[in-house]
Amino acid sequence: MPESPSAPPSDPVCSGPLPTAAQGGPVSHALARVARLHRIAAGRLLKEVGLFPGQEFLMMCLWDCGPVRQSELIKAMGLDASTVTKMLQRLEQSGHVRRSPDPTDRRAVLVAAADEGGALRSGVADVWTGLEEYALAGLTPAERADLARLLSKVEGNLCAEAGVAELGDCSEAKAGRGA
Repeated sequence: MPESPSAPPSDPVCSGPLPTAAQGGPVSHALARVARLHRIAAGRLLKEVGLFPGQEFLMMCLWDCGPVRQSELIKAMGLDASTVTKMLQRLEQSGHVRRSPDPTDRRAVLVAAADEGGALRSGVADVWTGLEEYALAGLTPAERADLARLLSKVEGNLCAEAGVAELGDCSEAKAGRGA
């Protein structure tokens, strides 16, 4: 027998009524919940390729943009410097990135994806393909396109409000090293 809308949820993580404090922001609440669950699912899949959530975004940036200054990578990631530094330490220890002095400015550090990253890159691509299919199961191609379009608008609004460029976009980081 299906639960009535007033019955307590059987799984409080994945269902339940909107909290009273979130009544003014039901879409924001839904986005936060979906983002949290997406990160959990991504974390489980990324673990299989030896990464933690968030590290794949850093690697995607390096794969697409080539070597970038660590300071510019921190800006592109939109994260605290200590968080990115710790992430880079872990990735360097696992052989996925290498850091070296910037030949044009010895005070700066260049970060690059390690040459051995081909298997990691295809593993990350497989994770994102699987996550996409899992998360969007049951949506038609048109619904998927609409969702992507709407989320892009939301992202633009949030970037403008936060005063940041698109997160994970290395074009500014690459420009920062004169490329």
